[in-house]
Amino acid sequence: DAYAARIQALQRHRIALWDVLAACERPGSLDAAIVPGTEVPNDIAGLLQRHPGIDRIAFNGVAAQRLFQRHVQHRLPPGRTVTLLRLPSTSPAHAAMGWEAKLSAWRAVLP
Repeated sequence: DAYAARIQALQRHRIALWDVLAACERPGSLDAAIVPGTEVPNDIAGLLQRHPGIDRIAFNGVAAQRLFQRHVQHRLPPGRTVTLLRLPSTSPAHAAMGWEAKLSAWRAVLP
């Protein structure tokens, strides 16, 4: 199945996939619709502490990066260096950039 193949590809390239938020209220699917004050962040700081080999975090668009900066960045383990990469959103709502250009930008995730 296609989902299993995508998971295998992520694992093969040693890529973890995790949302910045564990929960929030959001009518519809747009990140701009997240109800302020309802955001519950995932424990990314704990993830980084348990997995010291993680050396970069890539964000699927501006909203993910802003949520990370607001809710997670100040909780990172002291002295922990992680490269932060803001990449173009893969959402169809971000149609200003074509698929080829997005693919090229997202290749920065690979070593």
